[in-house]
Amino acid sequence: MRARFLDSSVFLHAYLKPKRSLTPREAAVKRAAQEVLVRVEEGEPVVTTVVHVSEVANIVEARLGLSYSIKLVAGILSKENIEVLPVEPRDFDASLDVAQRYSVSVNDALAYVKMKEAGVEEAYTFDKHFYNIPGVRVLPQLLDR
Repeated sequence: MRARFLDSSVFLHAYLKPKRSLTPREAAVKRAAQEVLVRVEEGEPVVTTVVHVSEVANIVEARLGLSYSIKLVAGILSKENIEVLPVEPRDFDASLDVAQRYSVSVNDALAYVKMKEAGVEEAYTFDKHFYNIPGVRVLPQLLDR
């Protein structure tokens, strides 16, 4: 099986505890995110970037605390099936062009740049902006465009 890109949105939907009751759609997204992480835990190969791991760490720390964030990042880094790709300044240069061209955030564009570099065409994400980028197959397909 070819690796898929694992976006930070999967971790955030799976782990963050909402401050209100979830709508049925939000609950479905949360379950789908948790199911993706079960597959990863069971050994499905995925790639992400140091930037996306950092994004998860910062948000999880703010919402769930430092120790939870440290434990989560340590878990990500310890899994042999999770390849954390490095990011260089030139990657951001390339992502700025992609961000402008497809109206996506710089981090989403960075994901695309690194996906192309790694030969990855599918992304586990709940970020609707990935639909703006041609050639990326978004999984799971729960998002309304």
